[in-house]
Amino acid sequence: MPDHGSQIKDGDTYDALRREGASKEKAARIANAQAASRQGDTENPASKGGKAPPYEEWHKTELYDRAKALGIPGRSDMSKAELIDALRNH
Repeated sequence: MPDHGSQIKDGDTYDALRREGASKEKAARIANAQAASRQGDTENPASKGGKAPPYEEWHKTELYDRAKALGIPGRSDMSKAELIDALRNH
């Protein structure tokens, strides 16, 4: 198994997610969240973030700008619902 360095806390989960097609960023987020939950950090990883409203409450231009910042391809042709889906699955 490759050494992922100190950034990846659960290498097995990370490798499995990458084989399934998850991006490096997404696989790392999920693997690290699972490792934290096993280490006694029972707080929901999603609750640790900021207090931004859900994407459904954002204006389409805000969603587009966020997608642009993340480098999501095809964003200029996406509807609001498609932008939300792309951002959530990035």
